[in-house]
Amino acid sequence: MDLKLNNKVALVTGSTAGIGFAIAQALAVEGAHVYVNGRTQQRVDAAMAAIRSHAATTKVDGIVADFSSSAGAEAVIANLPAVDVLVNNVGIFEPKPFAEIPDADWYRFFEVNVMSGVRLSRHYLAGMLRKNWGRILFISSESAVQIPPEMVHYGMSKTAQVAVARGIAESVAGTGVTVNSVLPGPTASEGVGSFVEAMAKQQNKSKQVVEKEFFEYVRPSSLLKRFATVDEVAAMVTYLAGELSSATNGAALRVDGGVVRAIL
Repeated sequence: MDLKLNNKVALVTGSTAGIGFAIAQALAVEGAHVYVNGRTQQRVDAAMAAIRSHAATTKVDGIVADFSSSAGAEAVIANLPAVDVLVNNVGIFEPKPFAEIPDADWYRFFEVNVMSGVRLSRHYLAGMLRKNWGRILFISSESAVQIPPEMVHYGMSKTAQVAVARGIAESVAGTGVTVNSVLPGPTASEGVGSFVEAMAKQQNKSKQVVEKEFFEYVRPSSLLKRFATVDEVAAMVTYLAGELSSATNGAALRVDGGVVRAIL
């Protein structure tokens, strides 16, 4: 299937590992000129090298930026004034009891997970509208729908992303620009892998047993009964970034392995 992404310029924030890296690589393989992003030059260089080794003819560049403040978006925009596809993937998470989450953590999660996408979308939208074509994607989470009690602040930021995406989509109705959010479920990303490994060590169990128990007790509604792969999530995002997804707009699409029981 030709997604008609050849030579489209795509920026994927937080793309040196995990879901972001898988998205960047998939877009590059489809012919897009991809810009990967990370907080250090070392990680950005490693991600670019990995993508090029996967497909030598891919077009990939990198931008170092930290989205813990507005300076991150400013640095990206200064290096890359216009894009065709914006994937707002960068995000942080941290399990913490609600009563122990200080104000600073709430602001930090909102700054990185929400405002990074707000700032970049606000800038790049104008260029997309001038060309009457563009794709803005927010990588949210099933936690936007089922707020996890172990990290309410994270769930809040993921819900906010869905609201922002829908609101922007409403503002560009009737144009060639689409704005959607993607809600992955539990996924075997770098962060989740480290979490599972730490839990296995702490409980003196294998990672396979920890994963099995996670879906028995923490996410029992999962139909997949395993962590999704980053490539499974990237496949959905890549489709939405392409020309063929033009009738999908303002949507919150779940790649959650059936964790969310609601049918809408």
